[in-house]
Amino acid sequence: MEAVREIETKTRPSDEEKRKYRMRAAAFLATVSGMAAFAGFGRTLTNARKQDQKLYEQATVETVNLIEAGTKLATKALAWGTFYAVLGTGTFFYGVWKLSGAKNMDEFRHKMGGILPKISKDSQSGRTEFDGLNDLMEYVSSHKKPE
Repeated sequence: MEAVREIETKTRPSDEEKRKYRMRAAAFLATVSGMAAFAGFGRTLTNARKQDQKLYEQATVETVNLIEAGTKLATKALAWGTFYAVLGTGTFFYGVWKLSGAKNMDEFRHKMGGILPKISKDSQSGRTEFDGLNDLMEYVSSHKKPE
């Protein structure tokens, strides 16, 4: 029994190996999707240029003007949206702080801890972490609810 456990621990990949594998997988997917997007965009431009050369040239000049106007509009919308989001969120949290009557962060934490419901550490039954989607699906399909 002890030999089986020792073999299992030796064959399991370490956290560092798992992290490296995930990084390599993410880099691979990003590279493949970037190349596919670039190739698709290039192919679309080539087909548009072949179909009607004059229309393509006219569209590029007009598109540049539209892109500049659209960029200015998008930048302005992003700036105002950011301003309203920061202002609204800041006002909300400042109001909660003032309504609580706390004078410092520690006092605020204790007051909110008294108001909000307690989460017990014993409430979880079963697994909470899985190696991957297959592991999760196997657990869900084989797990029986306690009655």
